[in-house]
Amino acid sequence: MLVHLLCAVLTTSAGSPGSLQAVQQVIRLTTLAPRGTSYHRALQRMAESWRESSGGAVELIIYPGSIQGGEAAMVERMWINQTQAAMLTAGGLKEIEPAVAGLQFMPMMFRSLEEVDYIVEQLRPELEERLLAKGFVVLFWGDAGWVRFFSKRPLAHADDLKEMKLFTTAGDAQTEEVMNLFGLNPVPLEVSDVLTGLQTGLIDVVAWPPLGVLAYQIYRPAPHMLELNWAPLVLGLVVKKDAWERIPAAVREDLLEAARQAGAEIHEAGRRESDEAVETMKARWNLQVQPVELGGELESEWRARAESAYPSIRGRIVPAEIFDKVQRLLQEYREAGGGSPR
Repeated sequence: MLVHLLCAVLTTSAGSPGSLQAVQQVIRLTTLAPRGTSYHRALQRMAESWRESSGGAVELIIYPGSIQGGEAAMVERMWINQTQAAMLTAGGLKEIEPAVAGLQFMPMMFRSLEEVDYIVEQLRPELEERLLAKGFVVLFWGDAGWVRFFSKRPLAHADDLKEMKLFTTAGDAQTEEVMNLFGLNPVPLEVSDVLTGLQTGLIDVVAWPPLGVLAYQIYRPAPHMLELNWAPLVLGLVVKKDAWERIPAAVREDLLEAARQAGAEIHEAGRRESDEAVETMKARWNLQVQPVELGGELESEWRARAESAYPSIRGRIVPAEIFDKVQRLLQEYREAGGGSPR
């Protein structure tokens, strides 16, 4: 058993190259996932598994919510080694490797969550190789289901969005530029400032997954949801390569398995709880939902508007070769009969 191996190693002299005393690791992990959510609890279970599997030699400290700043700040903290790991959305991961944007920053490109799963699996080896070249190891991928529009007043048509001030993540100049090109009114904010921004009128609408809206109480100032599958919110957990490789290889295998289990839990819970969050907000806080029928006139209107942005997104936000690869893979998948819309 691995624990027996660790006990044997710990009895060697402190100066021994194989001694865990010489390679004990404290890994600090940041995430926007609020404290107490299923995401946070899954990471806590992973941390406990890491401690047990390593015989206490690896300690994972989790900073949930936005206490360490937004995702751009999280990435910066890893670059300067204040933290060593982060669970980031594709928006944060693209600050490390732009190719990750192909998993999320192509509105209405994906027509089902099955398509999202397929593209993540197809791109995963290349994306993980690119991230590794930048000094980061990917421990798992997941998503939080669909991003939806939540607004202070009813939002139905694509042109309605032009009359509203739209939250965008602070520091994402490329996305802000594309929004401006299409006559939108982006307002860059940190996630921690979104609720206040809605309450004060600084912004009118956010594009978030329902579970995040419930957790951050966004539904209070923004009680209208457009039931449009705008884009998936893809997640990935990365750890700095140098910190990861200071852990003995035999231990890393167990830690990676625990991380994959946490990722699977987050992946499953994210989708289930997204639907549950909408029902909770409807029942308890009178969330008003604007239905969008799949294949209907309203969805077609939004799809045409989204697709008109693709030439501006390709090469500016999503690297051209990744954009083209996603389109090609989706076409092949659909032609093979994969993935019913959801």
